[in-house]
Amino acid sequence: MNNKNRVTTNEISRVMADRRTRESGYIMSSYHSHPYYELTFIEMGSCRYMIEDNMYDLHDNDFMLLPPNVYHYTSYLFGDCRRCCVYFRKEDISQELIEMMPGGEDFFRQLRIFQVSDINRRKIDDTLKQMSDEETCNDKRSPALLQLLLHVLLMQCSRICTFLPDAPSKIFTADPQVLQAARFINENYRVQLNAADIAGAVGFSPNYLSRKFKDTTGMGVHEYLIYVRLRNAAFELRSTNQSVTEIALQCGFSNSNYFKDVFKKYYSMTPREYRKTH
Repeated sequence: MNNKNRVTTNEISRVMADRRTRESGYIMSSYHSHPYYELTFIEMGSCRYMIEDNMYDLHDNDFMLLPPNVYHYTSYLFGDCRRCCVYFRKEDISQELIEMMPGGEDFFRQLRIFQVSDINRRKIDDTLKQMSDEETCNDKRSPALLQLLLHVLLMQCSRICTFLPDAPSKIFTADPQVLQAARFINENYRVQLNAADIAGAVGFSPNYLSRKFKDTTGMGVHEYLIYVRLRNAAFELRSTNQSVTEIALQCGFSNSNYFKDVFKKYYSMTPREYRKTH
């Protein structure tokens, strides 16, 4: 497991906008999560998000809204991609705005994908450029202006975007066998698994699946298996009173010492410390 995989606990103090171009082949160093919303818009090109056991390929004109504390991993495998990410907190949006979005409060409770048509694209581009410019300016007026522009952006989206009713597991998925392998891992992470077990479940040889999984997601099969086990172990630490050893064994780790070591690399704290702070 890459020891850079991380949970970001730092809060943000205002709306933030990050507009940049990622070069083809760029892969995030790790899965990560953060305690605030992330709204991504693809201005040009494509990128791939790995979220839980699902993959989502986003293209020009696509938005994705991620709620706080959702683990995700992004790769840029299809050429250069220009995207704008807007980060915000629940307190940055008004109740009036929330009620304008499809489903009201529910809109912000789960992953959302929505799209703007080419004919309406100019309005979105103009607002995002203003947000990016304001981020660069960054004077005492910027926090209020960025919050205002966030409201403008979301109200524009509520008026002109096409909203998918759900984020189904196969949406935008270009590699169903890799998705099948990811689901197999999520369904069987509690038992001892090896590369042959996972490959056999999808009808591939272990070597072929390993290459295909890495090429598609940017991470290895074993790395993903450890991630799934750790994610579920963290949930058990937060929600049960079971011992660390019991949780380690139930989540597929062969011994508690290895679990403690890899957990600390991932979360930058021991399982006991994690339980106390969550």
